[in-house]
Amino acid sequence: MSELQILVADDDAQMQLAIKASLMRAGHNVTITADGKAALEKLDEQSFDVIISDQRMPNMTGQELLAAVQERGMTTPFIMITAHGTIDQAVEAMQLGASDFIAKPFGAEELVRIVDRVTAPEVKGHRSSGNKGAMGRPIVTNDPLMIRILEVCEAVARSDATVLVQGESGTGKELIARLVHNASPRVNQPFVAVNCAALPDTLLESELFGHEKGAFTGAQNRKIGKFELAHGGTILLDEVSEMELPLQAKLLRVLQEREVDRVGGKDPISIDVRVVATTNRQIEEMVKRGEFRADLYYRLNVIPITLPPLRDRRGDVRLLVEHFMRKFLGPSAKPLTAEILSSLEGYSWPGNVRELQNAVERAAILSSGKAPEKTDFLLSGEEFHARLTSSPSSATSSLAQSIEVIDSASEEESLVIRAGMTVSEMERKLIFETLRATNDNRTQAAKELGISIRTLRNKLNEYRSQGLFEG
Repeated sequence: MSELQILVADDDAQMQLAIKASLMRAGHNVTITADGKAALEKLDEQSFDVIISDQRMPNMTGQELLAAVQERGMTTPFIMITAHGTIDQAVEAMQLGASDFIAKPFGAEELVRIVDRVTAPEVKGHRSSGNKGAMGRPIVTNDPLMIRILEVCEAVARSDATVLVQGESGTGKELIARLVHNASPRVNQPFVAVNCAALPDTLLESELFGHEKGAFTGAQNRKIGKFELAHGGTILLDEVSEMELPLQAKLLRVLQEREVDRVGGKDPISIDVRVVATTNRQIEEMVKRGEFRADLYYRLNVIPITLPPLRDRRGDVRLLVEHFMRKFLGPSAKPLTAEILSSLEGYSWPGNVRELQNAVERAAILSSGKAPEKTDFLLSGEEFHARLTSSPSSATSSLAQSIEVIDSASEEESLVIRAGMTVSEMERKLIFETLRATNDNRTQAAKELGISIRTLRNKLNEYRSQGLFEG
């Protein structure tokens, strides 16, 4: 990076010296001021390539300085210094137009890296164009909390801060990760997703960091890891809480040093990636039990996002049903009856939006293009109504019920009311789709389908004997 003219506004004398020393060692020229008003006076005298400002200062706060800079029509990259753990301050700064933020305490390397990033041509171009992402908001909602979450994601997307998305299975954690990527300056670079629950640690390490030829038995060729493949873009560490402690230590080093060591490699490889991690577990409780490293948790939890379950946003059920009906039956999809909609809204949806989507897709398949009826959501209207009004503790997945019924039914009884597809065919379709969605992780697939791993294994063996499955 070439020499930059950097303006710093901070009323803490020790912080002034630390910032100046860090940036000057990186080859930049630094001008120090004690508050926002003094910084504005310097901006009247000369131009700067970057402005760094503390948020809390006398006379004029960092937010007020940012507003004054924008009123003057300046597009100078602006980095806001926030207090540790104050996510609201960071989000507000980004929403007001800051290019990035850095939370106290921070190291010299982190500061220099952020300065380099906000002055990169692709980032400056993204900011000046007002681009908020290549796609619109991927989550259908009218819920105030969800709307606020989406606003936070869009705001912090312009920074490089690590995001930790927590929530139950099926709430849309990967959609949030893609929103962060698509609303960021990295939108035209790779988005690489890794399911940390799908592989044992011995294979996951190679998957994440890569390996050299001959590094271990079976390593016949060099493998480029997911972190390297995501260079310049975003990596999603899906279900990061499933990672064992030894591998957590290696991941922590990657996040700290911004470099990876291939298994069997000699030299570290520098990487530039945005990290988004997800978990469906209570990760703070795991830290207390010693199952997850506290230092890794703090490194991941820079921007915490917690997605509410669908049962806490019941007002979205009707909206989502209408959305999925159009998705599976087209714009001419006939509306559901008020009775069916009421039952859908009354159900607890333990599988969240994913379960709702599967239910609507199943109904769309069984209705053969007609307006879906109760019998299209389950095998019988009575079962459908009982299930949709059950409590979370008594509810079981539709596929689990389907399998129980099919296993005990005769071939004639397994025929669906609508023409064109049997229940067995529908069941097989859902199993294969879930396996694809979980990257062939059978344990996770069985969990999401609501059946035992033994039942899933038996079904796959049955499909294999019929020539319908080769896995």
